[in-house]
Amino acid sequence: MKSNVEKELLEGEYWWGGIVQDGIYMPYNEINFSRDLNKEQLYNQSSPLLLSDKGRYIWSEKPFSYSFQNNKLTINSNDDIIFSEGHGDLRGAFLDASKSYFPSDGKIPDSLLFTAPQYNTWIEMMYEPTQEKVLAYANSIIDNGMAPGVLIIDDNWQEDYGVWKFHPGRFPEPGVMIDKLHKMGFKVILWVCNFISADSLTSRLIHNNGYLVKDKDGDPAIVKWWNGYSTMLDITNEDAVHWFKEQLDVLIRELGVDGFKFDAGDLEHYRKNFVCSKSINGLEYSEKWAQIGLSYSLNEYRACWKMGGKPLAQRLSDKNHSWEVKGGLGSLISNGLGQGLLGYAFTCPDMIGGGEYKDFLDIKNIDTELIVRNAECAALFPMMQFSIAPWRVLDETHLKICVEMAKLHQKFGEKILKLAKEASISGEPIIRHMEYVFPHKGYSKINDQFMLGDTILVAPVLVKGAVTKKVVFPEGNWLGDDNSVVNGPCTLIIEAPLERLPWYEKQ
Repeated sequence: MKSNVEKELLEGEYWWGGIVQDGIYMPYNEINFSRDLNKEQLYNQSSPLLLSDKGRYIWSEKPFSYSFQNNKLTINSNDDIIFSEGHGDLRGAFLDASKSYFPSDGKIPDSLLFTAPQYNTWIEMMYEPTQEKVLAYANSIIDNGMAPGVLIIDDNWQEDYGVWKFHPGRFPEPGVMIDKLHKMGFKVILWVCNFISADSLTSRLIHNNGYLVKDKDGDPAIVKWWNGYSTMLDITNEDAVHWFKEQLDVLIRELGVDGFKFDAGDLEHYRKNFVCSKSINGLEYSEKWAQIGLSYSLNEYRACWKMGGKPLAQRLSDKNHSWEVKGGLGSLISNGLGQGLLGYAFTCPDMIGGGEYKDFLDIKNIDTELIVRNAECAALFPMMQFSIAPWRVLDETHLKICVEMAKLHQKFGEKILKLAKEASISGEPIIRHMEYVFPHKGYSKINDQFMLGDTILVAPVLVKGAVTKKVVFPEGNWLGDDNSVVNGPCTLIIEAPLERLPWYEKQ
């Protein structure tokens, strides 16, 4: 059934939703903006949901296209469109949509994801992780005063894509390594994906079993992705999913692995001529890939479709080592807020300093101030994740600030965990837009500060060289990290030297 919906925007009405990476353009209203969810996911989370600060929302079970133009919202879909109004404000619209269409199930991802920093081997080791390097990295974390947390061993720990066994040359005794990491206080995640090396024995064998996505001729479909050309697991085939999960479960049973980083699964890798055991489109493939992670409480995802309310750790897409609003530090808050408003409460703001490894190939290009401000921005997100080793690239002064931010996150760990448990029931975001907590006060366009829960206001510095920060304080008394007291509502320019992350608690 084809549906077309056209709604006049109310006076002063702003909207959020669709694609997480479009958070930098939210709220929608003042500029012409359009997006087709059938065609784009932008390598991050998305949902068929639009929310208004006037208490209205749009939902559909299927993807749709939408545009904001000439003071109108226009929706085009091949499925039913649900338009709901009368919910008062942004929070009211979200809560009704969440309860009705993507209710939470009372579960959270592993608690250590929230209570301690995470550490990813990617930037330090790139495609060359080894047992020796991983243990040295872990020891350096402890030696530099950071708490042990979830340690992610990223790409190329394995023998091959689809052969989820440790490479025996790089990891001669993986069980011994994992046991040592456990004794140090770490939990261990391994990177995995839905791709199978095309010319491998595994690819040939599982194709014979019907476990691979096919092209129109019945041959294994070849997919171009960031690591080359591969075949792709047919996750509509229950036997294929069982085969994949059994490989992962062996790692848990025999080596003590704690969980998995489920990379890829993007709409952008799926083609219309692909053939699966059951008819499926690219977004549905992304959704089914995410459903596999529900079997593992310690998980991480970057690409998801319509998985709001589920106990999955959702990382923002890889960021550049830059200050830019588009693709750099300047996007973290707006896109992180977008995650929460699409139902993805358990958010992680990518690796501190950025996850694009090419930005770090020349150490002379590393911006030490950026790494510090990034650590500050991430410290009071639900999760924070280091990758580049601060002790390798920073001087003592800058390193000390990063360590203090790691300790600040740990200090707030129980509060964040409490909010995560509440989110698992209510569905509410953990970090919240100012408009979400303080509706109809003119805060809809604020994208450079956020609320942790309803009482902690966080205002990171996002501009290179800045030592002050403009902060909007809602009504009430606010006790600052510097012991200052601000009586709102007001807007102040506050002191924010490099070593300070401004945050305030409502009294």
